[in-house]
Amino acid sequence: MKFMIVGKASAETEAGAVPSQELVDGMRAYNESLTKAGVLLAAEGLYPSSHGAQISYSDGKATVIDGPFTEAKELIAGFWLIQVKSREEAVEWALRVPVPPGNDGVGLEVWQVFDGSDTPEGTMSPEQQAYDEALRERLLGDEPRP
Repeated sequence: MKFMIVGKASAETEAGAVPSQELVDGMRAYNESLTKAGVLLAAEGLYPSSHGAQISYSDGKATVIDGPFTEAKELIAGFWLIQVKSREEAVEWALRVPVPPGNDGVGLEVWQVFDGSDTPEGTMSPEQQAYDEALRERLLGDEPRP
């Protein structure tokens, strides 16, 4: 099962503050433990929302809204994508994320990632299944991306 651990933004991350060396070291150690356990698929920090955009839809039309966005508590600062055996194991890993002091109220979210293999049998055509499998292999392999 794949899960995404989402790190929520704070006023500091939204301001583009550089994390302390202690936090950087803690994150590196955490990422190393995920890697050694063989569960880490990806992990990235994100720029503040001033570098991003939101897209909303109304009546079939898209509207692009440039950042920054006002509700920092609704934003994310980074993520980990892990593959584990259960939701409980994902939560256990999330509980090990180093959190800097003074960040009360800022937290994490743990989301299960939908995978094509989770689709009930018989709901996808053999062609759709083959396409999904080939795409996954191409993304995970060394094949050049178009």
